[in-house]
Amino acid sequence: MRQLFYFVLVVAFFALTSGAAHAKYDGSVTLLCAPIEITQCDVGGRCYTGSAEDVNLPQFIKVSVKEKLLSSVDEPVRVTPIHHSVLDSGKLMLHGGQNGRSWTIIISEDTGKLAATIAEDRTGFVIFGACTAL
Repeated sequence: MRQLFYFVLVVAFFALTSGAAHAKYDGSVTLLCAPIEITQCDVGGRCYTGSAEDVNLPQFIKVSVKEKLLSSVDEPVRVTPIHHSVLDSGKLMLHGGQNGRSWTIIISEDTGKLAATIAEDRTGFVIFGACTAL
């Protein structure tokens, strides 16, 4: 009887974890994303590449589609609402805006690779990065 109980526990564990693995980047779980390559362009075509710190972005960003929030992990915590999310063609697409800025994020459902843009008055950013499930 005890062996049957342990067998059922093991099967249930693998059933739950294997389902979560397949849904890793579809917005069903909270993600931790890191911006890796960042290009900032200003009016007139002047562009600069740098790190998240160089352009005042958080080093890590928590993405919670369920809570409809993006938030930084470092202090001070910065939070911005996700206004729209959709899963389309194997991509999780997120849109939002705040304080005169608009942003879009696309995360590959298969790989967790991220591409994002931020637009504000006279400046734009293109960001490439990667995400992992928390």
